[in-house]
Amino acid sequence: MNIVVGNKLKILRKNKKMSQEEVAENLHISQSAYARMESGESHSWANHILKICKIFEITPDELLKLEVNNEEISSGEIVNQFSDNVIEQYEERIKELKKVIKDLKKDKKALKS
Repeated sequence: MNIVVGNKLKILRKNKKMSQEEVAENLHISQSAYARMESGESHSWANHILKICKIFEITPDELLKLEVNNEEISSGEIVNQFSDNVIEQYEERIKELKKVIKDLKKDKKALKS
């Protein structure tokens, strides 16, 4: 997410014809701290999201939207997709573990005989 937001920050800044120094000054941070936000090295943009949105005259949702093949995906949709993937992975792991348990029970039974 840092890289996505960082790229958006860079585009927004260039569209406003502002330098990194000017944006950093408005945020009351150093130019190097702002540069790290743009490069995706820092997640500190989250601490400044309201100020950033005010500077670039956008809403937080607009800042956090991701465009894929010219289709906007909101941050909520990204979280939902991520959650679904995690759930699927856990369900698959549970199936695998149930099979291991079943096999161990068979082995235990065979050893007792």
